[in-house]
Amino acid sequence: MVVCPGCKVELPDHQNDPPDRFNASGACWQAFSDLESYTVSLRDPEFIHQHVVDTYAAQHAGGKTRNITVIFGLIGLYLTMEKEYTGKEVQRAHMLIAKKRKTWPPLDPPEKTFHVTVADVLRANTDSEKKAAIHRWMTEVWEGWADRHEWIRETTETLLFTS
Repeated sequence: MVVCPGCKVELPDHQNDPPDRFNASGACWQAFSDLESYTVSLRDPEFIHQHVVDTYAAQHAGGKTRNITVIFGLIGLYLTMEKEYTGKEVQRAHMLIAKKRKTWPPLDPPEKTFHVTVADVLRANTDSEKKAAIHRWMTEVWEGWADRHEWIRETTETLLFTS
């Protein structure tokens, strides 16, 4: 078994190499890749895939994960959880923000242990169960960063809604 340094999920160790750009174990990264394949294949108009990408990024802060990756994940979660953006709308917001700001401060990951991970989403059997599991995962990760909510809100509002 191997423990992911980002989300702390324990998964069977299949000797997968850890990713170059994320604070994750190889096993957790493989689980994320499997979930990505599933969400991309849905071709849903809400583009739930973006929510999966943002949640994974925010949950795997620290280590090799770039500052922009974590912050864009948190911005995506904010826009989804509090502003009810679809994945497509979040994707567009990311593109607009990327044009306005190039450097991002580091954010220390929460000390909280997350109880919902990518592995939990993959264990769901039906599409509706997976969608519900993704929502639980997003909610827990967003709530785990509660000490940064105000900064994320202010940063997002400034970059998206002011010239």
